Amino acid sequence: MKICLIDPPLPYSSPPLAPLILEYLGGLTKRVMPEAEIELLDPKFRPFSVEKVEADLVGICGSRIVTLPWVYSTADTLRKRGMQVVLGGFNPSAMPEEAKKHADAVVIGEAESVWHEVLEDARKGQLKPFYYGTPLPLENLPLPIRMPGYKFHGIFTMRGCSYGCKFCALRGLYGKAHRYRPIDEVVKEVNALKEKFFWNTDGNIWGGNINRAIDLFTALKGSKKKWYGFGDLKALETPSGDKLIKAARESGLLSLWLGCEEKFAGAFDKKKAEAIKKLKSNGIDPILAIILGKRTHTRDDFDRIVELSDKLGVMVHPFLLVPFPGTELYEEYKPFLLREGQWKFYDGAHALFSHPQMSPEQREEKFFSIVFELLSLKRLFRHLFEIPLHVFPAGHFAFLMREFPMRQGMKMAYKKWLQDSKSQIRS
Repeated sequence: MKICLIDPPLPYSSPPLAPLILEYLGGLTKRVMPEAEIELLDPKFRPFSVEKVEADLVGICGSRIVTLPWVYSTADTLRKRGMQVVLGGFNPSAMPEEAKKHADAVVIGEAESVWHEVLEDARKGQLKPFYYGTPLPLENLPLPIRMPGYKFHGIFTMRGCSYGCKFCALRGLYGKAHRYRPIDEVVKEVNALKEKFFWNTDGNIWGGNINRAIDLFTALKGSKKKWYGFGDLKALETPSGDKLIKAARESGLLSLWLGCEEKFAGAFDKKKAEAIKKLKSNGIDPILAIILGKRTHTRDDFDRIVELSDKLGVMVHPFLLVPFPGTELYEEYKPFLLREGQWKFYDGAHALFSHPQMSPEQREEKFFSIVFELLSLKRLFRHLFEIPLHVFPAGHFAFLMREFPMRQGMKMAYKKWLQDSKSQIRS
């Protein structure tokens, strides 16, 4: 049986990161059906034609909500050509009935517990409408099939999140309880990578268990690989904060995305500012990902983002708040939604709900003006030269690989926004 797995293209440019879900699902497929012929397709970085896809079963990832129009259109075309199509990921799990309109089957939740059943049913031509995955221990996972030609590959070491962020879909898929991969298995997978860089895709690299994180970083020290990750500042404010930073730095951590809740995060207290200072002095480049545009935010909240970047000396990446289906925020904002079901606008650059003080156009225009100020060439090069020399060249290379695709992506988003705005005026 021939199985084709597809990760959809993004509407804007992105870092050269291999699609992790395809690589892991490819490895899982190889384990449960060794005789299968497996093809992994990534239209983000490779030429793609839906008419050239030939397979008995096609699996498409629907985890990025902005790609759903492409996912549904592609799935419809493949089914018309007689192929069986299965959809999975965050959004099909949150909206299975919608996804089922475009697929023969939908995997709800994690795939490991049901993928063998999906493949066997597909081989018989008897797919069920829905497969309900259950969380399993993260031990003895199959090695991913690594796709060639990428600067970065992903690694995950845990699942689950104990935080209760209203806007986040992570907990809805993986649950509240943290589940961890055995450290020796993570190290083995990192050492198997040919590339010198990898991206830790955990929602929080030290979430749940700080001591386990320190043990993991200590074990990774011998790999001599450099990496990116996602985290928070709470762990760094604990008595183990200094030890955690030291272990992370020695393991090769170069850059850390720090997520902020949808409430305005402009007023950083002294402890958080000190934690950021320690990250920087250790050669770990912090990036603040701040969500703007909540119904309680004002114009001043938008403006303070630039001030925050200057005050802390860090890169800040703002995004307009997205009420993702399946989250508490989506239910809270449902009475105010303006583009419900129009998933192409759910990209973090469009206003998706009414606001008591600002129109959608005002919020979007304000957002782009701040983005281009933060991502100006002057600021990018100034920050580049502020990165400590003791992490040269890896730290500087990592910065360039992260920020310039982001800048290019925002330019593309803005160009599309202008075109849409002109179309609305003419109509």
